[in-house]
Amino acid sequence: MQISTRFSIAVHTLLCIAHFAPTTKVTSAFIAASVNVNPVVIRRTLGMLKEAGLVHVEAGVGGASLTRPLNEVTLLDVYRAVESVSGSLFDFHANPNAACPVGRNIHAVLDDELAAAQAALEDRLAQTTLADLDGRLEGLISAESH
Repeated sequence: MQISTRFSIAVHTLLCIAHFAPTTKVTSAFIAASVNVNPVVIRRTLGMLKEAGLVHVEAGVGGASLTRPLNEVTLLDVYRAVESVSGSLFDFHANPNAACPVGRNIHAVLDDELAAAQAALEDRLAQTTLADLDGRLEGLISAESH
């Protein structure tokens, strides 16, 4: 199981808006050039971020803007906005064999571990804001110019 690229594309998109929006009209084509994907992918991502209340998008070439300060948006917010995980992150195989001692007990030994792993991921994502990442990004950009 692997989390889709939607998450990293969404974070990239939001940081691109944060970095460029003060001076540039940030359109899906503009963001797509930074992410190096088709603008359709960015429009789809922006739609999910808009639905989650994280961005405002003006139709046409109006551009995108953030709806909240970076320090009020966590990676967990972004993850929940773009990943289609409803409920459990880990999907369990259907119908383990109840006639088998392993099959009939697999849920009892594995369910709590998977729930704990999901909780750990969500807890970690909740600790990092876009402001944290933006600060790191600005530091790297500043170091490049020296």
